[in-house]
Amino acid sequence: MKTYLTVMFNSGGGRPSEVVSRLHMIGFKVTYGNYDFIYDWGREDVSMEDAIEFADRVHEVLKGLNVTFKLETQIAEVEEDE
Repeated sequence: MKTYLTVMFNSGGGRPSEVVSRLHMIGFKVTYGNYDFIYDWGREDVSMEDAIEFADRVHEVLKGLNVTFKLETQIAEVEEDE
């Protein structure tokens, strides 16, 4: 499974580089497209409780930076060979 994260910055909040640094500490990678960051669980058996606990971790890491965030956890898409 993968968790996708979208972050809305506030000009009165923390620097984007600080947000990126903190999110890297818990395993997020920067991505392009509809989301800003992606976290790969490395497994498909992620429970709702796991996802909620991870959301709590994200909340703690971003606390004090005055950002708004949205999380979306999905089953990872299978990439086809070209």
